[in-house]
Amino acid sequence: MEHPKASSKGKVFLSGTTDKEYTWETISPQHIIVFIYSGELILTYGKNTLTFVPGDTVLIPKNQLTRSLKKPADGKPFKCVSLFLTDENLRDFYLNKPVSEDWIENISKQRPINPHPLLESFFGTLLPYFDMEDELPEALVPIKITEALTIIDTVDKRASKILGTFSEIGKVDLEAYMEEHYMYNLPLERFAFLTGRSLTTFKSDFKKIFQNTPGKWLTEKRLDLAHHKLNVEKQKTSDVYLSVGFENLSHFSFAFKKAFGYSPSSLNSNQQLRG
Repeated sequence: MEHPKASSKGKVFLSGTTDKEYTWETISPQHIIVFIYSGELILTYGKNTLTFVPGDTVLIPKNQLTRSLKKPADGKPFKCVSLFLTDENLRDFYLNKPVSEDWIENISKQRPINPHPLLESFFGTLLPYFDMEDELPEALVPIKITEALTIIDTVDKRASKILGTFSEIGKVDLEAYMEEHYMYNLPLERFAFLTGRSLTTFKSDFKKIFQNTPGKWLTEKRLDLAHHKLNVEKQKTSDVYLSVGFENLSHFSFAFKKAFGYSPSSLNSNQQLRG
C-alpha cells in the first residue's frame, strides 16, 4: 500500500512524505530498498521490531509479512525514497556474481544493509528527480538500479544473500509461523500462501496442529494479546485493535466483550474487572 502523498518516477522509484503517523500491513511481491531522509520508520516482522532513522537504508524482502509505521520526528515530516526491485532486475545484476544459494530469514530482521556514505550519496542524487514534473528518463532507470545494487553489494554482502536468491516459497513450520504472525490482519488464503500451502492443505494442517479452526484460533489469540496490551501494558484501546489484527474498533470491542464479559474501554478506565 502506497502513501497517498507518494510520487513515482519510472515506476521504480517512489518518494513518500507525511507529516502524520501512518501505519499499514503489507506483503510485497518485490524486494524494496528504502532510504530515510527524515522521520522514523518502524518495521515489525512478527514479534521483531526494528526502528530506522535518517541516513538508514532499509531492505524489505519480498513475501515477508510486515507492519510498517512512518513517523515524523525532530520537527520534520517522514520522508523517504523507495526502490522497487523486480526479479528481472536482480537476475541481470547477480547473473555472474557468486551468491549464497539460500539465506536465513532472520537476516532480514537484523538490519542487512549497514549505513554507508556511498548509500547516502547515491540516494541524495535521487531527490532532484522528484522535483521534476516529467518522468525519470526510461534509459536512466536501469543505470540507477545497477548503481544502487553495486553499492549495496559492496557495503553489505548480507543483503546480496537475500537479493540474489530466487527460490519460491516452500512449506514452512506452520505452528511456528502462526505463533509469530497471528496478529496480522490477513485472509486465510494469504496465510496459506506464506506458509507454502494451498488453502485446503493449510486448513487441514492447521486443524491437526492446533485442534481448532484457523478463524477461531486467530480470534482467541488476538483477543488474548489485546487483553495483555490493555491490562498489563496499559495501552489505549484505539492503539491496540489494529496492532492485534482487527480491522475496526467496533468489531474489536464487540468480540472483546463477548470473550471477556466486559468492554476493552473498561480496562482503560480502571473499572472493576470480572475474574
